[in-house]
Amino acid sequence: MGSEVINLARDGARLDVSGSLTRKDLQRLTNISRSGTVGPTTVYYAGVTAPIISAGVSITTRSALSELGYDSYWVFLLSAIVAAFAGISWYLIFMRWSYRQTHGRGSEGDAITLAAITKDALIIERGPIRTEIKWTAVNTIRRGRKFIALMIDGSDTVLIPDHWFGKDRAKRDAFHQAIDAHVQL
Repeated sequence: MGSEVINLARDGARLDVSGSLTRKDLQRLTNISRSGTVGPTTVYYAGVTAPIISAGVSITTRSALSELGYDSYWVFLLSAIVAAFAGISWYLIFMRWSYRQTHGRGSEGDAITLAAITKDALIIERGPIRTEIKWTAVNTIRRGRKFIALMIDGSDTVLIPDHWFGKDRAKRDAFHQAIDAHVQL
């Protein structure tokens, strides 16, 4: 089945590593995974509600100015200006409220994560959850000074920080080389 963790031929060390994601790792993972600071739902709601608020403010302003006896020219002009500012203000306020303030979700930063390389897949275990990612699902490998990140088709990005290897550079290098050997980009 291919779920046997691979041993290195040279020293017999297992190709697995475990650790917790630090706050910095979660921020790094978020920045790698997301292309913006707000999600599409936020943009949708801000874009849909802003015109509705503009229309409502325009009608209210028009009614108030008409009751005060303003000329129709001024009623139209001032209603349009107030409506435009109301829509823009709502959009900006809504977008600001929607900025993501924290990184990670659930137990991403708390639980110990195990990453193990097998012949057929990368195994990720966090608590009671075990995920097997076939090598063909990896579409991009991103390397940073302190991490390796695997972009997965149809799933979340997998981040493996270098601090999980401690000071064992040979194990880290072997882990990275094994990933390179299995992933065909």
